[in-house]
Amino acid sequence: MTNQILGALELGLVYGLMVLGVFITFRILKVPDLTVDGSITLGMAVCAMLTNAGHPGLALIVAMIAGALAGCITAFLQTKAKIPPILAGIMTMSGLYSINLLIMDNGKPNISILGSPTLFSMFQDATGLDKHASRIIVGFLLCAAVVALVEFFFTTHVGLCIRATGDNEAMVRATSISTVKMKWIALAMANACVALSGAIYTQYIGSADVTAGSGTVVIGFASVIIGETVCVKKTLKVQLISTIVGSVVYRIIIAVAIKTNLFPTYFLKFVSVFIIAVALSVKPMRNWLSERKNRQRRMREAAKGGAQDA
Repeated sequence: MTNQILGALELGLVYGLMVLGVFITFRILKVPDLTVDGSITLGMAVCAMLTNAGHPGLALIVAMIAGALAGCITAFLQTKAKIPPILAGIMTMSGLYSINLLIMDNGKPNISILGSPTLFSMFQDATGLDKHASRIIVGFLLCAAVVALVEFFFTTHVGLCIRATGDNEAMVRATSISTVKMKWIALAMANACVALSGAIYTQYIGSADVTAGSGTVVIGFASVIIGETVCVKKTLKVQLISTIVGSVVYRIIIAVAIKTNLFPTYFLKFVSVFIIAVALSVKPMRNWLSERKNRQRRMREAAKGGAQDA
Protein backbone atom coordinates (compact mmCIF):
# COMPACT_ATOMS: atom_id res chain seq x y z
CA MET A 1 0.00 0.00 0.00
CA THR A 2 2.96 2.31 0.69
CA ASN A 3 4.04 2.19 -2.95
CA GLN A 4 0.51 3.08 -4.08
CA ILE A 5 0.43 6.11 -1.76
CA LEU A 6 3.86 7.26 -2.90
CA GLY A 7 2.81 6.83 -6.53
CA ALA A 8 -0.37 8.82 -5.85
CA LEU A 9 1.70 11.60 -4.26
CA GLU A 10 4.05 11.70 -7.23
CA LEU A 11 1.21 11.74 -9.76
CA GLY A 12 -0.68 14.32 -7.72
CA LEU A 13 2.29 16.69 -7.85
CA VAL A 14 2.77 16.06 -11.57
CA TYR A 15 -0.89 16.83 -12.30
CA GLY A 16 -0.96 19.67 -9.76
CA LEU A 17 0.12 22.24 -12.34
CA MET A 18 -2.69 21.11 -14.65
CA VAL A 19 -5.15 21.67 -11.80
CA LEU A 20 -3.60 25.10 -11.23
CA GLY A 21 -4.31 25.96 -14.87
CA VAL A 22 -7.90 24.78 -14.51
CA PHE A 23 -8.23 26.89 -11.35
CA ILE A 24 -7.07 30.05 -13.14
CA THR A 25 -9.84 29.84 -15.74
CA PHE A 26 -12.53 28.15 -13.63
CA ARG A 27 -12.24 30.19 -10.41
CA ILE A 28 -10.30 33.36 -11.20
CA LEU A 29 -11.44 34.19 -14.74
CA LYS A 30 -14.81 32.45 -14.19
CA VAL A 31 -14.67 30.99 -17.72
CA PRO A 32 -14.95 27.22 -18.35
CA ASP A 33 -12.06 26.25 -20.62
CA LEU A 34 -12.11 22.82 -22.25
CA THR A 35 -8.84 23.40 -24.10
CA VAL A 36 -7.15 21.46 -21.28
CA ASP A 37 -7.60 18.02 -22.87
CA GLY A 38 -5.70 19.21 -25.94
CA SER A 39 -3.10 21.49 -24.35
CA ILE A 40 -1.88 18.87 -21.87
CA THR A 41 -1.27 16.45 -24.77
CA LEU A 42 0.42 19.29 -26.67
CA GLY A 43 2.86 19.66 -23.78
CA MET A 44 3.47 15.92 -23.82
CA ALA A 45 4.13 15.84 -27.57
CA VAL A 46 6.54 18.80 -27.53
CA CYS A 47 8.35 17.45 -24.49
CA ALA A 48 8.76 13.96 -25.97
CA MET A 49 10.37 15.25 -29.14
CA LEU A 50 12.77 17.64 -27.39
CA THR A 51 13.64 15.17 -24.63
CA ASN A 52 14.59 12.56 -27.21
CA ALA A 53 16.71 15.26 -28.84
CA GLY A 54 18.62 15.61 -25.56
CA HIS A 55 17.04 18.78 -24.17
CA PRO A 56 14.88 17.81 -21.15
CA GLY A 57 15.02 21.26 -19.54
CA LEU A 58 14.32 23.15 -22.76
CA ALA A 59 11.44 20.73 -23.40
CA LEU A 60 9.52 22.11 -20.40
CA ILE A 61 10.00 25.72 -21.49
CA VAL A 62 8.95 25.11 -25.10
CA ALA A 63 5.96 23.07 -23.89
CA MET A 64 4.83 26.05 -21.80
CA ILE A 65 5.14 28.36 -24.81
CA ALA A 66 3.15 25.93 -26.95
CA GLY A 67 0.45 25.71 -24.28
CA ALA A 68 0.29 29.49 -24.06
CA LEU A 69 -0.23 29.69 -27.83
CA ALA A 70 -3.06 27.14 -27.55
CA GLY A 71 -4.64 29.35 -24.90
CA CYS A 72 -4.31 32.34 -27.21
CA ILE A 73 -6.19 30.47 -29.94
CA THR A 74 -9.05 29.80 -27.52
CA ALA A 75 -8.96 33.45 -26.43
CA PHE A 76 -9.15 34.57 -30.07
CA LEU A 77 -12.18 32.37 -30.70
CA GLN A 78 -13.87 33.70 -27.56
CA THR A 79 -13.09 37.41 -27.87
CA LYS A 80 -12.71 38.07 -31.61
CA ALA A 81 -14.82 35.37 -33.23
CA LYS A 82 -17.45 35.76 -30.43
CA ILE A 83 -17.74 31.99 -29.99
CA PRO A 84 -19.10 30.85 -26.59
CA PRO A 85 -16.28 29.81 -24.19
CA ILE A 86 -17.25 26.14 -23.97
CA LEU A 87 -17.50 25.75 -27.75
CA ALA A 88 -14.26 27.70 -28.27
CA GLY A 89 -12.44 25.31 -25.94
CA ILE A 90 -13.89 22.27 -27.69
CA MET A 91 -12.83 23.62 -31.09
CA THR A 92 -9.26 24.29 -29.96
CA MET A 93 -9.07 20.91 -28.21
CA SER A 94 -10.26 19.11 -31.35
CA GLY A 95 -7.86 20.99 -33.60
CA LEU A 96 -4.95 20.26 -31.28
CA TYR A 97 -5.46 16.53 -31.79
CA SER A 98 -4.19 16.86 -35.36
CA ILE A 99 -1.45 19.31 -34.35
CA ASN A 100 -0.23 16.92 -31.67
CA LEU A 101 -0.04 14.06 -34.19
CA LEU A 102 1.93 16.34 -36.51
CA ILE A 103 4.40 17.18 -33.74
CA MET A 104 4.79 13.55 -32.71
CA ASP A 105 7.05 12.55 -35.56
CA ASN A 106 4.48 13.20 -38.31
CA GLY A 107 1.59 11.06 -37.16
CA LYS A 108 2.87 8.58 -34.59
CA PRO A 109 0.20 8.13 -31.90
CA ASN A 110 2.76 7.52 -29.16
CA ILE A 111 6.46 8.15 -28.58
CA SER A 112 8.76 6.59 -26.00
CA ILE A 113 11.51 8.60 -24.31
CA LEU A 114 12.90 5.66 -22.35
CA GLY A 115 16.69 5.89 -22.35
CA SER A 116 16.71 9.65 -22.79
CA PRO A 117 17.73 11.82 -19.80
CA THR A 118 14.88 13.52 -17.92
CA LEU A 119 14.77 15.96 -15.01
CA PHE A 120 13.85 13.07 -12.72
CA SER A 121 16.71 10.80 -13.83
CA MET A 122 19.22 13.65 -13.79
CA PHE A 123 18.22 14.64 -10.26
CA GLN A 124 18.36 11.02 -9.11
CA ASP A 125 21.85 10.58 -10.58
CA ALA A 126 23.05 13.84 -9.03
CA THR A 127 21.71 13.16 -5.53
CA GLY A 128 21.83 9.37 -5.29
CA LEU A 129 18.27 9.26 -3.92
CA ASP A 130 15.86 6.49 -4.81
CA LYS A 131 13.27 6.82 -7.57
CA HIS A 132 10.31 7.79 -5.37
CA ALA A 133 12.21 10.42 -3.39
CA SER A 134 13.63 11.99 -6.54
CA ARG A 135 10.23 12.21 -8.21
CA ILE A 136 8.56 13.68 -5.14
CA ILE A 137 11.26 16.31 -4.58
CA VAL A 138 11.41 17.38 -8.25
CA GLY A 139 7.61 17.50 -8.47
CA PHE A 140 7.35 19.49 -5.24
CA LEU A 141 10.02 22.00 -6.30
CA LEU A 142 8.38 22.58 -9.69
CA CYS A 143 4.93 23.02 -8.12
CA ALA A 144 6.28 25.37 -5.44
CA ALA A 145 8.11 27.51 -7.99
CA VAL A 146 5.11 27.83 -10.33
CA VAL A 147 2.65 28.51 -7.49
CA ALA A 148 4.95 31.24 -6.14
CA LEU A 149 5.25 32.86 -9.59
CA VAL A 150 1.50 32.70 -10.19
CA GLU A 151 0.78 34.18 -6.76
CA PHE A 152 3.20 37.03 -7.42
CA PHE A 153 1.66 37.66 -10.84
CA PHE A 154 -1.86 37.93 -9.43
CA THR A 155 -0.70 40.64 -7.00
CA THR A 156 0.53 42.82 -9.87
CA HIS A 157 -1.65 45.37 -11.66
CA VAL A 158 -2.37 43.05 -14.58
CA GLY A 159 -3.09 40.14 -12.26
CA LEU A 160 -5.52 42.23 -10.21
CA CYS A 161 -7.23 43.32 -13.43
CA ILE A 162 -7.68 39.66 -14.43
CA ARG A 163 -9.18 38.88 -11.04
CA ALA A 164 -11.50 41.87 -11.35
CA THR A 165 -12.52 40.75 -14.84
CA GLY A 166 -13.60 37.41 -13.44
CA ASP A 167 -15.55 39.08 -10.62
CA ASN A 168 -17.25 41.86 -12.61
CA GLU A 169 -16.38 42.17 -16.29
CA ALA A 170 -18.78 45.07 -16.91
CA MET A 171 -17.24 47.15 -14.13
CA VAL A 172 -13.70 46.53 -15.41
CA ARG A 173 -14.76 47.48 -18.93
CA ALA A 174 -16.26 50.69 -17.57
CA THR A 175 -12.86 51.69 -16.18
CA SER A 176 -11.34 51.54 -19.69
CA ILE A 177 -9.38 48.35 -18.97
CA SER A 178 -9.36 45.91 -21.87
CA THR A 179 -11.14 42.77 -20.68
CA VAL A 180 -10.22 41.14 -23.99
CA LYS A 181 -6.52 41.54 -23.17
CA MET A 182 -7.09 40.17 -19.67
CA LYS A 183 -8.79 37.06 -21.07
CA TRP A 184 -5.95 36.48 -23.52
CA ILE A 185 -3.35 36.67 -20.75
CA ALA A 186 -5.31 34.45 -18.34
CA LEU A 187 -6.06 31.75 -20.92
CA ALA A 188 -2.45 31.77 -22.15
CA MET A 189 -1.13 31.44 -18.59
CA ALA A 190 -3.61 28.70 -17.66
CA ASN A 191 -2.80 26.56 -20.69
CA ALA A 192 0.93 27.15 -20.22
CA CYS A 193 0.57 25.56 -16.76
CA VAL A 194 -1.45 22.70 -18.25
CA ALA A 195 1.11 22.04 -21.00
CA LEU A 196 3.94 22.17 -18.45
CA SER A 197 2.10 19.52 -16.44
CA GLY A 198 1.83 17.39 -19.58
CA ALA A 199 5.55 17.80 -20.24
CA ILE A 200 6.43 16.74 -16.69
CA TYR A 201 4.06 13.79 -16.99
CA THR A 202 5.84 12.64 -20.15
CA GLN A 203 9.19 12.66 -18.37
CA TYR A 204 7.55 10.95 -15.40
CA ILE A 205 6.09 7.97 -17.28
CA GLY A 206 8.65 7.88 -20.10
CA SER A 207 6.29 8.27 -23.06
CA ALA A 208 3.73 10.50 -24.75
CA ASP A 209 0.39 9.33 -26.13
CA VAL A 210 -1.95 11.41 -28.26
CA THR A 211 -5.00 10.11 -26.35
CA ALA A 212 -3.53 10.64 -22.87
CA GLY A 213 -5.34 13.96 -22.35
CA SER A 214 -8.85 12.56 -22.67
CA GLY A 215 -10.94 13.47 -19.63
CA THR A 216 -8.18 15.57 -18.05
CA VAL A 217 -10.42 18.61 -17.56
CA VAL A 218 -12.84 16.51 -15.49
CA ILE A 219 -9.96 15.44 -13.23
CA GLY A 220 -8.97 19.10 -12.99
CA PHE A 221 -12.44 20.22 -11.90
CA ALA A 222 -12.66 17.40 -9.34
CA SER A 223 -9.24 18.26 -7.89
CA VAL A 224 -10.09 21.98 -7.66
CA ILE A 225 -13.29 21.23 -5.75
CA ILE A 226 -11.56 18.73 -3.43
CA GLY A 227 -8.83 21.27 -2.72
CA GLU A 228 -11.39 23.95 -1.87
CA THR A 229 -13.10 21.51 0.48
CA VAL A 230 -9.86 20.59 2.27
CA CYS A 231 -8.47 24.15 2.46
CA VAL A 232 -11.30 26.30 3.80
CA LYS A 233 -9.46 29.65 3.93
CA LYS A 234 -10.03 31.76 0.83
CA THR A 235 -6.86 33.86 0.56
CA LEU A 236 -5.18 33.76 -2.85
CA LYS A 237 -2.14 31.89 -1.55
CA VAL A 238 -4.27 29.22 0.13
CA GLN A 239 -6.44 28.86 -2.98
CA LEU A 240 -3.41 28.30 -5.19
CA ILE A 241 -1.87 25.81 -2.75
CA SER A 242 -5.25 24.06 -2.50
CA THR A 243 -5.03 23.17 -6.19
CA ILE A 244 -1.91 21.08 -5.53
CA VAL A 245 -3.42 19.63 -2.35
CA GLY A 246 -6.62 18.75 -4.21
CA SER A 247 -4.66 17.02 -6.95
CA VAL A 248 -2.73 14.92 -4.43
CA VAL A 249 -5.83 14.06 -2.38
CA TYR A 250 -7.72 13.08 -5.53
CA ARG A 251 -4.94 10.69 -6.54
CA ILE A 252 -4.77 9.20 -3.05
CA ILE A 253 -8.54 8.63 -3.07
CA ILE A 254 -8.28 6.87 -6.42
CA ALA A 255 -5.27 4.79 -5.28
CA VAL A 256 -7.05 3.67 -2.09
CA ALA A 257 -10.25 2.87 -3.97
CA ILE A 258 -8.39 0.76 -6.53
CA LYS A 259 -6.33 -1.01 -3.86
CA THR A 260 -9.47 -1.91 -1.89
CA ASN A 261 -11.31 -2.96 -5.07
CA LEU A 262 -14.15 -0.49 -4.51
CA PHE A 263 -14.50 -0.14 -8.26
CA PRO A 264 -12.63 -1.28 -11.41
CA THR A 265 -10.02 0.98 -12.99
CA TYR A 266 -12.25 1.79 -15.97
CA PHE A 267 -14.63 3.59 -13.57
CA LEU A 268 -12.11 6.38 -12.83
CA LYS A 269 -13.81 9.01 -14.99
CA PHE A 270 -17.23 8.10 -13.60
CA VAL A 271 -15.90 8.56 -10.07
CA SER A 272 -14.42 11.93 -11.04
CA VAL A 273 -17.78 13.10 -12.36
CA PHE A 274 -19.50 11.78 -9.23
CA ILE A 275 -17.06 13.70 -7.00
CA ILE A 276 -17.75 16.92 -8.92
CA ALA A 277 -21.52 16.41 -8.76
CA VAL A 278 -21.46 15.76 -5.00
CA ALA A 279 -19.10 18.64 -4.24
CA LEU A 280 -21.06 21.14 -6.33
CA SER A 281 -24.37 20.08 -4.77
CA VAL A 282 -23.18 20.43 -1.16
CA LYS A 283 -23.56 24.23 -0.97
CA PRO A 284 -27.01 24.40 -2.67
CA MET A 285 -28.20 21.52 -0.48
CA ARG A 286 -26.91 23.26 2.64
CA ASN A 287 -28.66 26.49 1.60
CA TRP A 288 -31.90 24.59 0.92
CA LEU A 289 -31.80 22.89 4.32
CA SER A 290 -31.07 26.20 6.05
CA GLU A 291 -33.92 27.92 4.22
CA ARG A 292 -36.28 25.05 5.04
CA LYS A 293 -35.29 25.20 8.72
CA ASN A 294 -35.85 28.96 8.84
CA ARG A 295 -39.22 28.61 7.13
CA GLN A 296 -40.34 26.00 9.66
CA ARG A 297 -39.16 28.20 12.52
CA ARG A 298 -41.15 31.16 11.18
CA MET A 299 -44.22 28.96 10.80
CA ARG A 300 -43.90 27.77 14.43
CA GLU A 301 -43.49 31.34 15.64
CA ALA A 302 -46.51 32.46 13.61
CA ALA A 303 -48.60 29.59 15.00
CA LYS A 304 -47.52 30.39 18.56
CA GLY A 305 -48.39 34.06 18.05
CA GLY A 306 -51.84 33.13 16.71
CA ALA A 307 -52.52 30.89 19.70
CA GLN A 308 -51.61 33.68 22.13
CA ASP A 309 -53.91 36.16 20.34
CA ALA A 310 -56.80 33.70 20.64
